[in-house]
Amino acid sequence: MGRRVYDPTDARRLLNPGPVSIVTASWRSEANAAPVAWTAPLSMSPPMVGVVLHPIRHTADMIRFSEEFALNIPGPELLRETAYFGSRSGVDENKVEGSKLDAFTALRVDAPLLEGCLAWIECGLRDVIPTGDHVLFVGEVVAVQALDEAYAERWLLEERNFSPLTFLGGSWYAQVREAREAEFEVDAQGGLMEESAEQREEREEMEAQEAELREQEGDEGYEEMVSEE
Repeated sequence: MGRRVYDPTDARRLLNPGPVSIVTASWRSEANAAPVAWTAPLSMSPPMVGVVLHPIRHTADMIRFSEEFALNIPGPELLRETAYFGSRSGVDENKVEGSKLDAFTALRVDAPLLEGCLAWIECGLRDVIPTGDHVLFVGEVVAVQALDEAYAERWLLEERNFSPLTFLGGSWYAQVREAREAEFEVDAQGGLMEESAEQREEREEMEAQEAELREQEGDEGYEEMVSEE
């Protein structure tokens, strides 16, 4: 698998459509990792991203002290490790070591990067903004890397193992799947035209195929079959 360096502005596309990130930080030779679902691109010039954490979390303190952090974007093969990071406190133990994941050196920051992830975003801390009971950490992106199999200026979503996780709540996660290019036409007034006969036929054929498979396999069997593709 090849790892390629991208422009920092690619951070905004890696964070769409809101994949789970494992935020890592390092302070005084101590490393920590914690999953976070509240992330967002904030600016393209300069490239900045936001990470929202509860102020009492150990990770929040480490980011404040070190003034930098990294976002590691996992795929389905790191489902257990992602949940593990969210269930333990870095105050009492080294979660990076406890996860048994290998780490490698970042390009621009001291925070460790986690092997097995699909993409990595390195940030220097630009601002800390209280937002209700949480805190928004604003990071300026200084380096971006991603696996060729997962990302090429957009998430490819061609293989299950290279599709990012999203957080549903509790111990439940989902995967981002099936990239589709939007095609549309506008009328003379600039309004959206209805789908063409060809588009409608294609949509109805896909819906019919799905309905047939659901009838054959049952809802649970169909969902399992799709998840294994």
